[in-house]
Amino acid sequence: MAKGLTQRQLEILGFIQEYVDAEGYPPSIREIGTRFEIGSLRGVTVHLDALERKGYISRSNTPRSIKVVHPEYTQNNRVIMLPLLGEIAAGIPIAAQESVQDMVPVPSEMVRGVEGAFLLRVRGDSMTGDGILPRDLVVIRPQQTAVQNELVAVMIEDEATVKRINYAPDGIKLMSSNPAYMPIEIHPEERSFVIGKVIGLIRDYSGRAF
Repeated sequence: MAKGLTQRQLEILGFIQEYVDAEGYPPSIREIGTRFEIGSLRGVTVHLDALERKGYISRSNTPRSIKVVHPEYTQNNRVIMLPLLGEIAAGIPIAAQESVQDMVPVPSEMVRGVEGAFLLRVRGDSMTGDGILPRDLVVIRPQQTAVQNELVAVMIEDEATVKRINYAPDGIKLMSSNPAYMPIEIHPEERSFVIGKVIGLIRDYSGRAF
């Protein structure tokens, strides 16, 4: 989706839609520049010109006139665009890819009141008992703590995985919901931390990659 857009154009388009959903009106050019640390108004309008030329927005000469018009982004304000950051393992941990690969529409009710939500694509089948399948997109609410048995995304050293967290007398374990996988034990010497809580799931039944 959003084919033909650069990463920065995707980010700006997502910001415009999120701003409209939150405020009820579009951001100003200056606000877009501030958000993305673009030093000149001309620098912002170059991206807006490209988005307009590619059919994603329309504008007039009046302030705050940006309007998202592409069909993928105009579903009665019932969706919000979230960044897809990369892959996360549902199996053994894999390297996290911390870059925006796409902006994906998600039902706004799923993330209402959540700041900074993002998506990760699942790789592996260790969480099938929770209904999480390979290539599903999990919606992550950023947080650094978790309670017993919460479904969370966790970094272990430089790798990421999604599991249920288990606090036991002998240490922290990350539990799979597929019995074919053993728990992952977190050793005290390992650098590990919670990325966030899994609060939703997006699946494309057509088999088409997002």
